[in-house]
Amino acid sequence: MSAYDLLIAPFQDYGFMRRALVACLCLALGAGPMGVFLMMRRMSLMGDALSHAVLPGAAIGYLIAGSLSLTAMGLGGLVAGLSVALLSGLVSRATVLQEDASFASFYLTSLALGVLIVSLRGSNIDLLHVLFGTILAIDNEALTLIGGITSITLVALAVIYRPLVAECFDPGFLRAVGGRGPLYHVAFLLLVVLNLVASFQALGTLMAVGLMMLPAAIAQLWARTLPGMLAVSAGTAFASGYIGLIASYHLELASGPTIIITASIFYGLSILVGPAGIARKYFPRPHLTG
Repeated sequence: MSAYDLLIAPFQDYGFMRRALVACLCLALGAGPMGVFLMMRRMSLMGDALSHAVLPGAAIGYLIAGSLSLTAMGLGGLVAGLSVALLSGLVSRATVLQEDASFASFYLTSLALGVLIVSLRGSNIDLLHVLFGTILAIDNEALTLIGGITSITLVALAVIYRPLVAECFDPGFLRAVGGRGPLYHVAFLLLVVLNLVASFQALGTLMAVGLMMLPAAIAQLWARTLPGMLAVSAGTAFASGYIGLIASYHLELASGPTIIITASIFYGLSILVGPAGIARKYFPRPHLTG
């Protein structure tokens, strides 16, 4: 098998492979940087909670549309994810519960409710599609939605980049200068939910956060500056998508899990040989002398 047959022919011959690859590129550009900011804000597990929280909204969209309409499910997931994010914040401020505990309670309820709704009206196949995604079934409508969310994310990050960075590293300073930190926090949560909705279209609710957090963790092991981490995260996410699609095509594996496993392999290698990994810690380079 030639290199062309191995690496290029699947995308040249099949439109569904091309659409899946473009979807991976869009998710990499949007979800990758969002994962870095989630990690910087120590909200990685909250991102996972929000990815499950979109399920009941997606399930309601499925019932209203009567089919696996990605647009209806995406809009429902957006409403559900934002509702859980805002309600969790309100509960944590009105009670003694910490925000992570509040998120965990709401996301478990949302996950159970979403699975129950789908199982009542849909088949086991529908439930598998909702939970694990159908990246090879991405059509032009869904691709337009994913691309639109990525465009909104990149523009919004460019607009709020400086206050968002300030809130990540020194929220006290932002409050002192009247920087309206809560407003940027809500805007950030909105962007996270939007990107989870986009990822949900391709990877399902159980793995939607995969292309958000794994590349972000890899980036922290390789880059030392925030712009470098954003670039490494987006690049790793796209590489995982491309290699995962190629592997799933030739080995006849499920595409979504293969993409996430590919990102996990990159993560494992980064732990071993990355500049901030195990090898550098236990086998440091000798200092320059003379």
